[in-house]
Amino acid sequence: MIFLEIPLVVSVIIVFIITLYIVLVANFIRGWNRLDLYMPTNEILGTKVSVIVAARNEEKSISRTLDDLIAQSYDKNLTEIIFIDDHSTDRTSEIISSYTQHGIKLICLNEDKPLNSYKKKAIQMAIAASSGTLIVTTDADCKMEPDWLKTIVSFYEENNYKMISSPVVYFEERSFFERAQSLEFLYLIGLGASTIGNGQPATCNGANLAYEKEAFYEVNGFKGIDDLASGDDELLLHKMSKAFNNKIGFLKNRNAIVYTHAKTTIKEFIQQRKRWSSKSTRYKDRSVIALGVFVWVFNLALIANICAGLFIEFFLKAALFQLLCKFLIEFVFLYKVTGFADRRKLLFLLPIVSLVHALYIVYIGIAGNSGKYKWKGRMVR
Repeated sequence: MIFLEIPLVVSVIIVFIITLYIVLVANFIRGWNRLDLYMPTNEILGTKVSVIVAARNEEKSISRTLDDLIAQSYDKNLTEIIFIDDHSTDRTSEIISSYTQHGIKLICLNEDKPLNSYKKKAIQMAIAASSGTLIVTTDADCKMEPDWLKTIVSFYEENNYKMISSPVVYFEERSFFERAQSLEFLYLIGLGASTIGNGQPATCNGANLAYEKEAFYEVNGFKGIDDLASGDDELLLHKMSKAFNNKIGFLKNRNAIVYTHAKTTIKEFIQQRKRWSSKSTRYKDRSVIALGVFVWVFNLALIANICAGLFIEFFLKAALFQLLCKFLIEFVFLYKVTGFADRRKLLFLLPIVSLVHALYIVYIGIAGNSGKYKWKGRMVR
């Protein structure tokens, strides 16, 4: 008799989990829709900006980033560009130095004692040496349109935000694996944007982030999170959100997109995601923790049903139903996000990505919080 009740109990649990997941993603859709497509209205801008880029062994791509930064349409008299070379062993520092005639400033990080967060140290050093009111960070392997900086400043001056998260998109994909990453990454960018739209900022990306210098110091910068290799973006966002309620914005404008590349190998991809996941050990906002835990549990339940379905047909049907619901609600969300990024062609990958995504979420949720990972040639935690 008890055996006969098991499918009923499991069915109730599965329906409950699926319902919660649909409500969760529907809330992402709601948050995304709350964000208006920004159109600049003020042509006269006066904010002094310091663009900060931490670089380590980026000789292959850094020239394009430098070219894009000096080609910005924003007033050169109000723009300061600072690169921090983080102990590069290639020609990175040499290439940056060749741009000094364009006003590029170079700081060399010369830490003789081992650190776990060289990037935070580099950014902190650059901010201390900067003269801008608004700090804008990006990465040394990124590309941006000429109006990128101008759009950020305009958005800042119109809204007086303390921190602004802007979109990051993968481009120039050369393989199925890289295109799949592009779709998954757009989901993450959309998720971060939607949480800001809902007034509960959860995630952002340091490749396209802006914040007031004064606000950075008001929250004591990276103090309290400086022993963790990652988190110069997300954990700082949480500190800013706590200190400045309703003063965090997401810039929904295509000119504000920063473009970067997906990882070329599975090994690099796993290391990157382990780094991103490691930040969750320092989350203090209960709503953000609950979000991460539930998404992990939902995907764990899907994988468990698939595994059990190899032996019992009931669980296979449950897994298929769960996967179908996951696909449909994520399609609605990604249809909007990919439309904004002009990447809707990637949606044909969703059936595969939706399944593989569940596998890697379960793995990364454990691996990212249980050990060291490799980043920029260093083993960190």
